[in-house]
Amino acid sequence: MHIVIMGCGRVGSALAQTLEQQGHTVAVIDQDPTAFRRLGSGFGGRRVTGVGFDQDTLREAGIEEAGAFAAVSSGDNSNIIAARVAREMFGVENVAARIYDPRRAEVYQRLGIPTVATVRWTADQMLRRLLPSGAEPLWRDPSGGVQLAEVPASDAWVGHKISKLQEETGVRVAFLTRLGEAMLPTSSTVLQEGDLVHVMMRTDEVEKVEASFAHGPEEAH
Repeated sequence: MHIVIMGCGRVGSALAQTLEQQGHTVAVIDQDPTAFRRLGSGFGGRRVTGVGFDQDTLREAGIEEAGAFAAVSSGDNSNIIAARVAREMFGVENVAARIYDPRRAEVYQRLGIPTVATVRWTADQMLRRLLPSGAEPLWRDPSGGVQLAEVPASDAWVGHKISKLQEETGVRVAFLTRLGEAMLPTSSTVLQEGDLVHVMMRTDEVEKVEASFAHGPEEAH
């Protein structure tokens, strides 16, 4: 896939290098030509100097052949404008914009523009480390009604199938982290000691789900 990235700061340059290593072709846009130094001499993609929401600049970066566009410059407005141009003018299917203001990010998310709210993401990451016993969400849908979260499970669940956990708690297990590796469980997967359980659940049922995970299966009571 060809991917266009607007912004060659720390995030943009790291994203570009990672995508290229995965076999994609990449073009990076930045107004400051010295910013491309972050890409290193081994980067084989295009370096395009210009404004990321300018149509001619985007065409030079190959936006017409792109399967994805990432707007990760330091400006919220520039990122949103560029994301909208990529999607609405050039029909790029996979578009995402980095936004610093979480309130603004939620507005754009509701308008159908995928956003990554830097401040909100960083705060959530810190909360999950400061308050490991809580189900701080990893992701929320735009309406706020459904969330993905890591929920601590009692040792009483060890040895029981994921299907039983789902049936009794009303959640959907999205994935497990086992010995540091993520895995997609099946209904027959058995929970092991040390597993981290990541579940999809309704936001208004978080307390109920946490209590079920903490108490263990019903047959144990």
